[in-house]
Amino acid sequence: MNTAERNDQPLLLALRALKLGDLLVAVPALRGLRRAFPEHRILYAAPAWIAEALELVGGIHHLPTPGLDDPLTVPHGAVDIAVNLHGNGAESRLRIEELGANRVVAHEAPGIDGPAWTSGLPERERWTRLLNWHGIEADPLDYRLNLPAVPSSRPGATVIHVGAAYGSRLWPVDRFADVAAELAAARHDVVLTGGASERGRAEQTAALAKLKGANLDDGLLAGRQGLAEFAATIAEARLVVSADTGAAHLASAYGRPSVVLFGPAPAEEWGPPPGPHKVLTAVELRRGDVFSADPDPALLAVSVRDVVDAVERLGT
Repeated sequence: MNTAERNDQPLLLALRALKLGDLLVAVPALRGLRRAFPEHRILYAAPAWIAEALELVGGIHHLPTPGLDDPLTVPHGAVDIAVNLHGNGAESRLRIEELGANRVVAHEAPGIDGPAWTSGLPERERWTRLLNWHGIEADPLDYRLNLPAVPSSRPGATVIHVGAAYGSRLWPVDRFADVAAELAAARHDVVLTGGASERGRAEQTAALAKLKGANLDDGLLAGRQGLAEFAATIAEARLVVSADTGAAHLASAYGRPSVVLFGPAPAEEWGPPPGPHKVLTAVELRRGDVFSADPDPALLAVSVRDVVDAVERLGT
């Protein structure tokens, strides 16, 4: 029996089959949907590994959805309200259309009433604007997450997140090591985070930092944490240094000071909300190829000194 068939409540399905950062910038929209439709069971259609993160949002159920290649695993006609938070491309529109929902909340498209898609909007505002147009109240500043059920293993640590989903966002390891060494010398308790596939980058960073006098061996958390543990580390961090990834969005969600390094993605759309956050990039050099294997020139233009100076300006 699939997720849609286990409950007699009317179903609201929100499609956003993307990554952690994409979920976190959609939190204000999900909160608006939860408030507007308290009688509905809300399904968030996204990859299976995102389920743990949904617990931090609260009140949202998960429908495992690896991508847009195949129809969603919900019977035709079972969904009352379908919300396209994925985008406005033909693939996501088709997946929504196949549901046969009684009501569709989406951007303007052939056969669909909605607001026109506008480029350059901050992502939190894009999706709350969509809901507002459809008469659903949502606040782009309602982005905070619930605390994880587990405590941080390193409360007060300075988190340096060395990974990113694509090569275009990978700041060089030697620069992360230099930042780690300088912050450790300034009496920060530095930990290195990342996914299992990024453990090697973290180990290289630690080894290079050690050459500069910083021993980070016990701070190698990359590849050793589940999503809840990782979120707890961010939630209780002194500071977060990261590229434009889920780690940076978690820092925003928990109000932790952060220095965020941007490359291919525009900071005006994906950057942090107002708060103790510093964005570093070189807009004039941005190539903008998110899926490139090579770091974007806008990212490479950010120096170690830029990051350390930004930390000092934050006063952490």
